[in-house]
Amino acid sequence: MLRCEHLTQTYRSGSGTLTVLQDISFTVSPGEFVAIVGPSGSGKTTLLGLLAGLDRPAAGTVWLDGDDLSAMDEDARAALRGAKVGFVFQSYQLIPTLTALENVQVPLELRGERDAGRARELLIRVGLGDRTGHYPAQLSGGEQQRVALARAFSTRPKLLFADEPTGNLDQRTGADIIELMTALNREAGTTLVLVTHDPDLAARARRILRLADGRLVSDSPA
Repeated sequence: MLRCEHLTQTYRSGSGTLTVLQDISFTVSPGEFVAIVGPSGSGKTTLLGLLAGLDRPAAGTVWLDGDDLSAMDEDARAALRGAKVGFVFQSYQLIPTLTALENVQVPLELRGERDAGRARELLIRVGLGDRTGHYPAQLSGGEQQRVALARAFSTRPKLLFADEPTGNLDQRTGADIIELMTALNREAGTTLVLVTHDPDLAARARRILRLADGRLVSDSPA
């Protein structure tokens, strides 16, 4: 489902070059649940962005479901993400002027689908069947992340990327989100790749990739 080879990312920093990721290679099988962990500044979020085709690497290649991202322009990568990829972010990224139901419908409408039934079904699945008409400002942080989860799964993505999905939540609410995410992963067979500082969440993964100083220092079963 996902393969990267010799992935390296650099940025200009003053008069020099900052290497954020260096020579990273691994594969992720369909349906697998992989956690990427490491200290702040180790390159986790940068790696996630490269794997999703949100940014181009300085060197190396990423294949997403058999497609070479380096051979695609920005529009083609965006179309691929729309067809095969879901996202969950630490800060929820809900549209404040849309209700919970409308937020979940956004990815479907971008694909030309107006499936309110699918969106409502997912909100019920994440425990928000009675909150479909509420706006993000009327929801707690945990409820907003539940909406974000429902939105991420609305298009039945083959691959879901999550960046610190429990980072803004208290321990109990974070545990609820972990349970929902892993349950949806199992039920839908979606490949799940996430970045986390949360040891409880990382322990639920099948594999843990550990980064340090921009390098992949271990790849082991959870």
